[in-house]
Amino acid sequence: MDVVCSGVVLLMILAVAPVAGAAAKESAVNLLEAEALRKSGWWRGSSATATNISAHCQWYGIVCNDVGSVTEILLSGYGIYEDLTNLELTNFSFSSFRNLVRLDLSGNGLHGAIPDQIGALFKLTYLDLSSNYLYGELLSSLVNLTQLAHLDVSSNWIESLIPPGIGNLTNLVALDLSQNSFGGRIPPTLGQLPYLTSLDLSNNILNGTIPSEIGNLQNLEYLHLGSNRLTGQIPPTLSNLTALGNLDLSSNQISGSIPSEIGNLTALGNLDLSSNQISGSIPSKIGNLKFLEYLNFGSNRLTGQIPPTLGNLTFGSERFDGNPDLHYTSALCGASPPVMKNHRHHPPYYIIRLGVSLLVLSLIGGLVLYIFRKTKVKKVEVELMDNKHGDIFRIWNYDGQMAYEDIIKATNDFDVSYCIGTGGYGSVYRAQLPSGKVVALKKLHRLEGENPNFDKSFRNEADMLSKIRHRNIVKLFGFCLHKRCMFLIYEYMDRGSLFCILRDETEAVELDWIKRVNLIKGIASALSYLHYDCDPPIIHRDVSSNNILLNSKLEATLSDFGTARILVLDSSNQTVIAGTFGYMAPELAYTMVVTEKSDVYSFGVVVLETLFGEHPREFLSCISSQPNGPIMLMDLLDARLPPPTNPLVVRNLVVATALALDCVNANPKCRPTMQQVVNRFEAGRREPTRPLHTIAVNQLVSPPAPLRDQTCADGTSSLSTVNEFHVDIAATLPSSNFSIHAST
Repeated sequence: MDVVCSGVVLLMILAVAPVAGAAAKESAVNLLEAEALRKSGWWRGSSATATNISAHCQWYGIVCNDVGSVTEILLSGYGIYEDLTNLELTNFSFSSFRNLVRLDLSGNGLHGAIPDQIGALFKLTYLDLSSNYLYGELLSSLVNLTQLAHLDVSSNWIESLIPPGIGNLTNLVALDLSQNSFGGRIPPTLGQLPYLTSLDLSNNILNGTIPSEIGNLQNLEYLHLGSNRLTGQIPPTLSNLTALGNLDLSSNQISGSIPSEIGNLTALGNLDLSSNQISGSIPSKIGNLKFLEYLNFGSNRLTGQIPPTLGNLTFGSERFDGNPDLHYTSALCGASPPVMKNHRHHPPYYIIRLGVSLLVLSLIGGLVLYIFRKTKVKKVEVELMDNKHGDIFRIWNYDGQMAYEDIIKATNDFDVSYCIGTGGYGSVYRAQLPSGKVVALKKLHRLEGENPNFDKSFRNEADMLSKIRHRNIVKLFGFCLHKRCMFLIYEYMDRGSLFCILRDETEAVELDWIKRVNLIKGIASALSYLHYDCDPPIIHRDVSSNNILLNSKLEATLSDFGTARILVLDSSNQTVIAGTFGYMAPELAYTMVVTEKSDVYSFGVVVLETLFGEHPREFLSCISSQPNGPIMLMDLLDARLPPPTNPLVVRNLVVATALALDCVNANPKCRPTMQQVVNRFEAGRREPTRPLHTIAVNQLVSPPAPLRDQTCADGTSSLSTVNEFHVDIAATLPSSNFSIHAST
């Protein structure tokens, strides 16, 4: 009996031993994970010890399984970068987390190379390292993560080829390698990813042709290869991507013609082939894309006619600009209004856009005709501009008499109740045309029309805006030169001016940091276009927050060209002072010589106003008086918005501030050009930055790359003049804005 009992006990011990051993092993693994988390220093305020094996499972962003092992680390935008001693990604012991399924460290300012250890996380299905400062190569060991469904390393500094073995990740659903420095060719093995729905390789330096194997991705919904150095033709196999809703191949060196098979992509809502070397004609089958909401073929070498089938779509003429041999076909304006089918499958905004009437298509068609027949600004002619107070009415491709009566009726003969503002030489009215389209009318009053200065400004604005076309410059739809009244017809910007938005507590908060940076970039692009893409160059001369208008999406356009003038090269360009006090370059007070650098100064003031939320007059005065202590950037930013924590946003704000300080330099020869400003924003996205609270303004005053360590145009050092700005103008800055509009 004793022997039997002893045998039973022994069997029980032997049976329990493996369980106890497994539990001990799990406990050891959990302690190892907890220790790795503790040593990282990323969890500020968490317990310094891990005596309780499950304590770390309660930390922010940590998810554990039932036995206390870490399965998810989710720290997107957590703010690891605030601890400057733990920014190296290689300092984290990834090999301690063998059960990890999801890892998200995006937006934390992490530095260094992607460690090899990540390639050993075989259970990983989700990996997001985007929006950091990671450099080096995309490790070939990552292709061993065959369970991976989501891989995002975008917005870093990675410089390498795309590993061909990436085709082994057959479970990938989303792959984003954008905004890095990936070079070489796109590996054809990407065509081996059967479940891929999103592929973004944009903003790199990829070259070679687009692999035809991409056409094997039957589930692909989003394909973005823009802003690379791709060559060759668009492979016809892309027509196999019947689920594709977004196709962007813009800003490459793609040649050949547009495959007619593109018209088979019936789910397409966004098609951007702009800024390439595509030739030939536009396939008529493009008109079959009934869900298309955005179409851009601009800046190519297209020829022939715009197919009448495009009359079934809603598009803007600027999306074809830059194709000098593309011609208008009258059938476009005669196209029938789009037929609405399957309304319940269309998002509401699409229904609204498809409801645009024949009149608006006619207006747009006329603009297309006007622009496509011209190659450069200098070749654009505005007919009848020399006729003094003749009965001239022009809305592009629209019957004058009918349109004039429509506008008079829409405004009740310019009744004051329709007036939405008063400018330097006229009033602005809101008018809804019979089609339902809302436009803005700038009307020059009769008495003002008899004043030669006002008349000249009015005609100057009509002339200038008839010649230029840019997405961030207000669009002119037409004008009226009548002996009874004169007015201009613009697109309506329903959010009003930047000046007013910044002074409204609610709207200022809606204009968040990302929107403000995009606004700044848009105005920079518009001014660069005026200064460098127009022949001869155009100087705006009145860049101010009052003359920056915003649409419903808070996107900005530059307006009010009444005082703009052509820059005559090899000339003194002396002029009567024109502009808005507080934005005018200081040299205009004593030289009255206008150059493009006058616009640059005004732009710098607008940038500071946008970032600070108010006119920077006190800041400019303080800077010019050489303050003793440092001025912290965070203390100057608009306090109505929470301080930005995302490192990408912080970087953009730092770049914008540094550029603004250069732009308001007292020496115009030491200011950057607007072309350099635009390029600097692009280069700035690859630069590291520190936490916002550590950045002082005086650290940003020196000229940014690529201007750093250069001399000004007059031979003086740019570094020696940066603290001299505003000495001549700071004391005269007004307490309120006052516009001057004088003759050119």
